[in-house]
Amino acid sequence: MDTESNSENKPTDQPKTKDDPHGQPPAKKIRRQATQEELAHPLHGVKLVEILESLVAYYGWEYLFNEVNILCFKHNPTMKHSLKFLRKFKWAREHVEDIYMDMVEDEAYQKKYRK
Repeated sequence: MDTESNSENKPTDQPKTKDDPHGQPPAKKIRRQATQEELAHPLHGVKLVEILESLVAYYGWEYLFNEVNILCFKHNPTMKHSLKFLRKFKWAREHVEDIYMDMVEDEAYQKKYRK
C-alpha cells in the first residue's frame, strides 16, 4: 500500500489510484455509438493493412507508386514501411483510400455486368 504523509507527518493507510487521489475507482466511460451514415460507409471497419494488401494484390506496387508517388511504394516496397508512412501522413492515406474505393466500385461494376 502506498503511504503518504499528512500534515502531522503520519502515514495514512488509504491507497491512491492513478485517476483519483481519494482512492475511488474511475467512472466507466460511455462509448459513442456509430451513426447509420458511418456504418454504411464502405471503409467502416476496414483496417489500413487490409486496404493496402488488397491494393497490392489487385494493382501491384508500381501502380500504387504511379498513382500516389510515395517512395516507399517504389524503392524496396514493404507492407511495414508503407503502413508506417500511411499512418503518419494523412494526405497519403486519403489517396490510398480513394484508390481502394475506386477498386471496390470497379469490382462491383464488373460483378454486376459480367455475364
